[in-house]
Amino acid sequence: MSIWEYANPVKFMKTSSLVLPWATGLAAVCLLGGLIWGFFLTPEADNFGSTVKVIYVHVPAAMMAINIWAMMLVTSLIWLIRRHHVSALAAKAAAPIGMVMTLIALITGAIWGQPMWGTWWEWDPRLTSFLILFLFYLGYMALWEAIDNPDTAADLTGVLCLVGSVFALLSRYAVLFWNQGLHQGATLSMDSAQHISDVYWFPLLLCIAGFILFFIALVLLRTRTEIRLRRLKALEQRERMA
Repeated sequence: MSIWEYANPVKFMKTSSLVLPWATGLAAVCLLGGLIWGFFLTPEADNFGSTVKVIYVHVPAAMMAINIWAMMLVTSLIWLIRRHHVSALAAKAAAPIGMVMTLIALITGAIWGQPMWGTWWEWDPRLTSFLILFLFYLGYMALWEAIDNPDTAADLTGVLCLVGSVFALLSRYAVLFWNQGLHQGATLSMDSAQHISDVYWFPLLLCIAGFILFFIALVLLRTRTEIRLRRLKALEQRERMA
């Protein structure tokens, strides 16, 4: 069995129909469990009070914002190299989800930053790179809509995805590149000195798992929709030519 078998739309539709219900159900369980646990069953932090609980949305959303762009990069490269339509449609389907995740990360970051830093916004390296990443998501989606030929749109958005990957990388490692930023270090770290307390760690892991599964369910659903729309357009063109 080869992974390239799933580049076949028929194979993808059949397999995704089996995976989608499981991903949706597990996402619901993890998200509900993690958010209830995190928001209602964990104590307030000594230095942050109840504001610390924003991490159960902010951290998973920020992680997904970056990793969704990485997924789009991989699928765009597959399209550019191997010309598999399912990969291009998967990248297109993932973009609105990544845009929403980036927006959630920016909003929840502002909610965290106002009481902690005394301001809703600061031109911190990571915040600025996240804002630019958000604009790249919008530009990616607009480019798809602006070009009628789907293959040309996939080519150009694939190139845009390559360029935007620089800012996805900066969004992840900005606080390591520049020391003057207000944003604290990584919330999830193998370093025991930086690692958050287990009382917050375990529900956060559950929320992260829920966000990942939620993304899988959404991207499968949206990719299936994009494949159906591509088929519908092909049928309409055939009818016009007949």
